[in-house]
Amino acid sequence: MNHPIKDMSKFHQILLKANKVLVLSGAGISAESGIPTFRGSGGLWRTYRSQELATPGAFKKSPSLVWEFYHYRRELVLTKQPNKAHVAIASAEKKLAECGKKLTVVTQNVDGLHRRAGSNNVIELHGNLFKTRCTKCSQISDNTDSPITPAFKNRGAPDPNFKGPEIPLNDLPHCKSCGGLLRPHIVWFGENLEEDVLKDTDNALGECDVCLVIGTSAVVYPAAMYAPALAANNIPVAEFNIEATPATDELMFHFRGPCTETVPEALSVITSVL
Repeated sequence: MNHPIKDMSKFHQILLKANKVLVLSGAGISAESGIPTFRGSGGLWRTYRSQELATPGAFKKSPSLVWEFYHYRRELVLTKQPNKAHVAIASAEKKLAECGKKLTVVTQNVDGLHRRAGSNNVIELHGNLFKTRCTKCSQISDNTDSPITPAFKNRGAPDPNFKGPEIPLNDLPHCKSCGGLLRPHIVWFGENLEEDVLKDTDNALGECDVCLVIGTSAVVYPAAMYAPALAANNIPVAEFNIEATPATDELMFHFRGPCTETVPEALSVITSVL
């Protein structure tokens, strides 16, 4: 069993020599902005878990219920802001680009906070709450309307006793191009990741010479296998989390604590030295 290094100065030395930096981020970084994970104990909306609503079958059965859940999530995220970790990553990306280097974010999160913080090279494995996809013509569009349609005004409360009527199908979000019913552009349980997303991710994994794993439990696949695979190929990987994960002992570095403290400390060497 390995014993990950906890020496930040050693990680700084490696980071300064890197040309292609990869950041793998998970729910932990967004949790520090106040966004619920909707996974595990306590991750409920009304009486439902995300695994019950985030499926093609659930949407087919009740698009109104599923859209109301995602409307609630969209509205919640709009009240939150990128935190110091998001901002540090975006600043490091900008500084590295000025030096002819590169930082790419591969995130499991769907909240868009990396982009709002200023990151440009972002690969969203599981989609984005503020994108829609037409079930008829497959067009993907950005959508930050609040509410997404008038019918959702004052809807979406997580109260488990809520017994309101379903929103009529015609009042749900529809495609402006073909009129088809829209769905959230999210990879639901039982669906495959998009091929172009997987290709871009493979390219980022293949070219990186250092990796930061931030706020991920290392149990959701395929992302869970990325860091151990890099470590097995002798790529320095640093984990930033409030606790150890199943991957911790396979990685070179582990920095325990809030991402908003450890990540800015780790990346400060890029903005201050390069």
